[in-house]
Amino acid sequence: MAALSRRSFGKLLGSGMAVATLRPALAKGPAAPAAGRSARPAAAPSAPAAGPVRLSANENPYGPCPAALEAMREACGSAWRYPDEAADALRGDLARLHGLPADWFLLGDGSSEILKLAASAFAGPGRRLVTADPTFESVAAHAAAAGAEVTRVPLDAAFAHALSKMAAPDAGLVYLCNPNNPTASVTPKARMRAFLDAAPSVVLVDEAYHHYADSADYESVLPLVKTNAKLIVARTFSKIYGLAGARLGYAIAQPALLEKLSAQAAADTVNVFALAAGRESLADASWVAQGRTRNAQVRAHVVGELARRGFAAIPSQANFIMFETGREVRPLIAALAERGVQVGRRFPALPTHLRVTLGKPEQMERFLTEFAALTA
Repeated sequence: MAALSRRSFGKLLGSGMAVATLRPALAKGPAAPAAGRSARPAAAPSAPAAGPVRLSANENPYGPCPAALEAMREACGSAWRYPDEAADALRGDLARLHGLPADWFLLGDGSSEILKLAASAFAGPGRRLVTADPTFESVAAHAAAAGAEVTRVPLDAAFAHALSKMAAPDAGLVYLCNPNNPTASVTPKARMRAFLDAAPSVVLVDEAYHHYADSADYESVLPLVKTNAKLIVARTFSKIYGLAGARLGYAIAQPALLEKLSAQAAADTVNVFALAAGRESLADASWVAQGRTRNAQVRAHVVGELARRGFAAIPSQANFIMFETGREVRPLIAALAERGVQVGRRFPALPTHLRVTLGKPEQMERFLTEFAALTA
């Protein structure tokens, strides 16, 4: 999408996105539900209370859809029950959404739990983990704690996974985050397919940000689980669905592979509130569409403004950007924090690149203003 003009971006600030700043007050209690599914308030959730601009954790600044908020309120009435039936209901929804049997889905306390289970099940002494550098580091930390050797393979010149260097017969697990965190880059779909077809070990593909990807060279590998017995795909409700604080994610794989993950899991790690919110989130396709549109518009504007000032961003396919600052970023991160703008931490593999979550238009204007003041 072409970069927005400043006038168009101003309209987003003042009108088109204003509806998303309205939230039904939680303190008023639940509204009367309609027959069948819960009622859907017309208003959307607002930002948290005033404070620092938080652009550090790749969160969705618009939060969950209104129906998900209502579902969590209603779930208070089920707090005394274990979540088994609610979990089965969500697995059924996921099965219908993806066209796979329900026993091909494993729910987790965020996709973070799925990543931990995979490291525990497939990495350990004599079974190393192969991962990229830089990438999301959770799996590597869990694998190291389990006694596994961790092999980190630098991204290639285009910030894609260097897949030709990641195939290892002695690996217990290969981890691919696509789109990748922290670079927001993708690995081309043809190379992904070829790698997965030939991979000698179990491969975990983390698709936390897949909803935001709009490149013609990206595709989800989820459909490949039908024929690939070594593939696990991890998904989360934390990003496009805005449920990072509720903690809900899932794995998709063939049952034999999921059994190995399940053997490492504790019982009932997903609560009834998250499960209720997850079901309503899946039902509200319009919230996903709005989220993609908002993100793409803000992303185009911010990348364009940075380019105008001489700062090149890695092509982003996520709800954050990473760009070259031309300097060590630690002092810059600290200076932005002093000005009330929190951004991502320093990544050792890319010490002069800054990662910034895409917030609401007014938040990004604040970031651009403060960044310009520090780099003029």
